[in-house]
Amino acid sequence: MSRACLPPRELAQPVAFAVPVGAWDCHIHAIGDPARFPLATDRSYTPALVPIEAYVDRMDRLGLSYAVVVQPSIYGTDNRAMVDALARYPGRFRGVAVVGADVPDDALDDLARRGVRGVRANLLNRGGISLGDAMALAPRLADRGWHLQLQIDVSSFDAFGAIAALPVDVVVDHFGYMPIGKGVDEPGFRRLLDLAARGRCYVKLSAPYRLTHWRREGFGAMTALARALVESAPGRLLWGSDWPHTDLCDAMPDDGGLLSLLADWIPDAATRTRVLVDNPAMLYGRFGGATNETKAQPC
Repeated sequence: MSRACLPPRELAQPVAFAVPVGAWDCHIHAIGDPARFPLATDRSYTPALVPIEAYVDRMDRLGLSYAVVVQPSIYGTDNRAMVDALARYPGRFRGVAVVGADVPDDALDDLARRGVRGVRANLLNRGGISLGDAMALAPRLADRGWHLQLQIDVSSFDAFGAIAALPVDVVVDHFGYMPIGKGVDEPGFRRLLDLAARGRCYVKLSAPYRLTHWRREGFGAMTALARALVESAPGRLLWGSDWPHTDLCDAMPDDGGLLSLLADWIPDAATRTRVLVDNPAMLYGRFGGATNETKAQPC
C-alpha cells in the first residue's frame, strides 16, 4: 500500500542572500487532479494534491525566475500532468519526462516542442524505467540535445563507467541520494565527484532532508558533501527545491530555509550565481524575453 504524504508547509523563512536575477529551481514536481491525471497503481507513495499555481506564487516570493518540472515516479510514463504544467507557464518551465525505450520519435519531438529537455530514470522508487532502457535511449536523446537524469544511490551504484561513456549529459539527483552517515570519503561519492569534475555529469544540490535526520540535527551534516561538490565541479552543479516534497509523511521543510542553505554551502556570491543561473541555463536552454511571466496560460 502506498504512503499518504503531507502538503508543503507555508513559506516562513526569508532567503539568507540576494537571489540573483534569472535563478532556476531545477527540481520540482507537478501533481495534477487525479480525475484528469490518474496515479500509477504500482507506486511508492500517494502525494498531496497541490496546484502548480501555488508553486509559482512561491517561486515569485523566493525570487526564482525559472523551474524544471521533473516527472515523478507516481505517474510512470504518463507525462500529461508534467506537460500540463509546462503549457501553463511556457516562459518559465522546462520539463524532464519519463518514457519507455520504445517511445516513438514523433512522441519525443512533441515533448521537445512542449519544453521537455531530458528523460529521467528513477531507480529508487517503483514506477520508473530501468537503467538499461534509459541508456538505450541515449543516442536518441543526444539527437535532440537532451540529457539523462538519474535518481540513484551512488554508494551502491555500479555503472559509473557506463554512464560516463554515454553521448549525453547525465544529471544525478539529490547529491547522489547517499545516506549522509557514509561521509565524503564513501567510494561511490568519490566516483561521483570525479565524474562531475571531468564534466561527465551534473549533480543537483537538492532534497537534503532525504539524506539526513534534519528534524533533529538540522542540515549541518550536509555541508561537507555540498562543499566537496562545489570545490570539485562548480560548473556542474544545479540547485532544486524538490517542491512539493513528495514522499514526506511526517514533517515538511521550509523552502526559504532550503534555498538559504546555499549561503553556507556556497559562500562566494559569484559561484552561487553560476549554480543558480548559468549552469541551468546552459543545460536546459535560455528563455527569451522577461524573466517573470507569472500569468498562467490556458490549456
